[in-house]
Amino acid sequence: MSGFLLFGIFFLLILLGIPIAISLGVSSVTILLLNDGLLGLELIGDIMYTSIGKFTLLAIPFFILTGVIMEHSGISERLVHLADTLVGHYKSGIVFITAIVAIFFAAISGSGPATVAAIGGILIPALVKGGYTKETSASLVASAGSIGIIIPPSIAFIVFAVVAGDQISISIGRLFIAGIIPGLLLGLALILAAIFVRYFNDKKKKTDTTNKPVKEKANMKEIGKAVLSAFWGLMVPIIILGGIYGGIFTPTEAAVVSVFYGLFVGFVIYRTLNIKKLYRIFVDAAVQTAVIMFIVSTASIFAYIITTERYAQQIGDSLLSISDSTIVILLIINIILLIAGAFIDAISAFYIFIPILLPIILQLDVDPTVFGVFMTVNLAIGLFTPPVGLNLYVASGISGSSLLSVSKAILPFLIVSIIVLLLITYFPIFSTFLPDLLGVD
Repeated sequence: MSGFLLFGIFFLLILLGIPIAISLGVSSVTILLLNDGLLGLELIGDIMYTSIGKFTLLAIPFFILTGVIMEHSGISERLVHLADTLVGHYKSGIVFITAIVAIFFAAISGSGPATVAAIGGILIPALVKGGYTKETSASLVASAGSIGIIIPPSIAFIVFAVVAGDQISISIGRLFIAGIIPGLLLGLALILAAIFVRYFNDKKKKTDTTNKPVKEKANMKEIGKAVLSAFWGLMVPIIILGGIYGGIFTPTEAAVVSVFYGLFVGFVIYRTLNIKKLYRIFVDAAVQTAVIMFIVSTASIFAYIITTERYAQQIGDSLLSISDSTIVILLIINIILLIAGAFIDAISAFYIFIPILLPIILQLDVDPTVFGVFMTVNLAIGLFTPPVGLNLYVASGISGSSLLSVSKAILPFLIVSIIVLLLITYFPIFSTFLPDLLGVD
């Protein structure tokens, strides 16, 4: 009964609109009081401190700070200009630009909402100018922004490795590399969906805006100039990943290096930063970090109860009793995660579901890396799934469209994303090919 009470209180608070961290904390404290009385409350401080006092988690505030620095440095505008120079002359080229810039900025920020905020102000008006409705433009940017937690460096993968580390050792570096192909696949799927939506709308209106005149193809001089302009921003993921896989530094150290590199680019190369902006940057990064770490600390209490009270084992046994088929069990897991992702953020979901699902995954002999990738893709889809998809709120605010209209327009992007999710789930090679090719353990 206490297990039902734990999840019941949690989801009731979520439905009432209570912040996720408070919902996790209140439900956990309630169970501790009922089961262990005041003795249970003595554990809270230790659990919360221990959960955020891990060296690996130091990468999170530094990667967040890097993303904010690059956003204020004007890197997003330079990336948009580069993508426009390379593919802007193609029909529906603005769609390619959106996906390309989202992937590039994802490789800098590691955050979905941060990616949407950074590129939305530029690309949503450009998409509208290119013939797309405000709602479709906002939904494309919202869905493309979800790639931010899949393409390395990914804050989600860092948290996954930390939480899963209580049961099995998983390399953050391997997860980073494993996320590249799935992230690119998702970007390609969103491009195809956007082109289909444009074609369908034109057919319905009996117009042919897809064949409207496009700008001339850029020459080599223009391309070279655009590459040079965006060069220093493009070097961020190369430095981070190259340093990690070259054995020069750990993922946590890479995050610190990326901060100093970003400050160097902003102050010395682009000269777009000053002391006044630096204050704003540190405040923004501190607020984002505080939110994440507060969620981590309260979610860790929730995860502690799930594990110690053996709720995870009971739920796992019930799930395995449904079917002997790995295909069916993985489908059920995906459905659970898709529903959960529509209501709770990725970090909370990791702390809630990894203790429950990872033992099942290991029992099914599924590669934990593959599980980490498809779980992260699941929760990335949750970022633009109504009713609580955070990317939807950001994109809606930028575009000036209602949340309801953007939620309706998101459907085609949601469908193709789920197709990509199933491919990643049932064809592990999409996640394991690059890590195995590069020999990353």
